[in-house]
Amino acid sequence: MFETKGLNIAVVGATGAVGQQMLKTLENRNLPIKNLTLLSSARSAGTKVLFKGMEIEVQEAKPESFEGIDIALFSAGGNISKLFAPEAVKRGAIVIDNTSAYRMDQNVPLVVPEVNEEDLKNHNGIIANPNCSTIQMVVALEPIRKQFGLNKVIVSTYQAVSGAGAAAISELKEQSRAILEGEEAKPAILPVKGDKHHYQIAFNVIPQIDKFQENGYTFEEMKMINETKKIMHMPDLPVSATCVRLPVETGHSESVYIEIGQSGASVPDIQGLLKEADGIILQDDPANQVYPMPQAAVGKNEVFVGRIRKDLDEEKGFHLWVVSDNLLKGAAWNSVQIAESLLKLGLVDIK
Repeated sequence: MFETKGLNIAVVGATGAVGQQMLKTLENRNLPIKNLTLLSSARSAGTKVLFKGMEIEVQEAKPESFEGIDIALFSAGGNISKLFAPEAVKRGAIVIDNTSAYRMDQNVPLVVPEVNEEDLKNHNGIIANPNCSTIQMVVALEPIRKQFGLNKVIVSTYQAVSGAGAAAISELKEQSRAILEGEEAKPAILPVKGDKHHYQIAFNVIPQIDKFQENGYTFEEMKMINETKKIMHMPDLPVSATCVRLPVETGHSESVYIEIGQSGASVPDIQGLLKEADGIILQDDPANQVYPMPQAAVGKNEVFVGRIRKDLDEEKGFHLWVVSDNLLKGAAWNSVQIAESLLKLGLVDIK
């Protein structure tokens, strides 16, 4: 099952939703794995997880767990990353962190391989995986930015409940069942478990993801704004975001308005760029009702783009509809893809 020569990989948060997707992604890719260590909290330690038909017991994460590890994939919450990522680096591992703990650290590259793979060469042991909603947007925008420049981004998101974890998925299903059977919905998690009020998500839309900041934007919205500027190396790019939770289990959707730097670009020009770009599937045939939808994106690694329209008033303005599986490209696949890029660039050695 494992390679005689390969990488020693650790997955931290192996029993969580994203951790499980990381394992599925590792199963489906050709990253050479010599040893696989699965780590979690003490509560989940002892759980057995199947990987390529073999049962692997999940261990409690401790500093010494990272001895001999080449790459550690973290997705167990920001506090765990802050506690154990430095310990892993101290022992020689490269950390790919899927939390917000290090994303805006100026010494930590924030990477989407289709956009800024070269930033990996500047890592100091920790590499940050961006927010799921940011990832799919910058993948769609980068080919356009490279060809025509980018002057402004305004995005409204339509985000699935899986982005808030397994408990939010259960809440959506239970509320839907209760309402359909004439019972009262009992919200306890969304929009934010630790916030003052909770609202029904079944048959509803909640215009809040994460807590509100002093400027009136939510933390999720500020993540998209700041991360986009960092990934694209455009600190002065005007970016605005409104992030909304929908009663969809998996798959984030985004309505994106952009203003490019050059005049004269057409919809076919934009379509042609996206059709040839890595990691993108163009679905844009409105005459035949062909456009991206989250239901069709689930289980797929790519970012889907459609509904490309020229703005009716702004010469350099375009509208796009962008959809992706938030647990895959938005988390697990982007993390594994970074690991593959490290190998491709010669930044990690096979032993």
